[in-house]
Amino acid sequence: MNGKIEVGTVCFSKAGHDKGDAFIIVESGEEYAFVADGKRRKLAKPKKKKYIHLQLSNIIITEIKEKLISGTHLMDADIKKALEKYERS
Repeated sequence: MNGKIEVGTVCFSKAGHDKGDAFIIVESGEEYAFVADGKRRKLAKPKKKKYIHLQLSNIIITEIKEKLISGTHLMDADIKKALEKYERS
């Protein structure tokens, strides 16, 4: 993966028991991203996933991104609400 992926990006799991689930990237590195969905994976303990196990989208949730960058209080409910329209049926 070249460079870091922006925080606030919506992604989908391609592998594991959470395959197909929507997440938001809350922290990114060179090989791994930390993702949360506000339900099973909360901000207090985000899931560490390799980029090869994530399907990245071009969708960035601006409100979430701004709160993560500025350090403003962000709640799991904010992430859960932002991901509602991306949930699988």
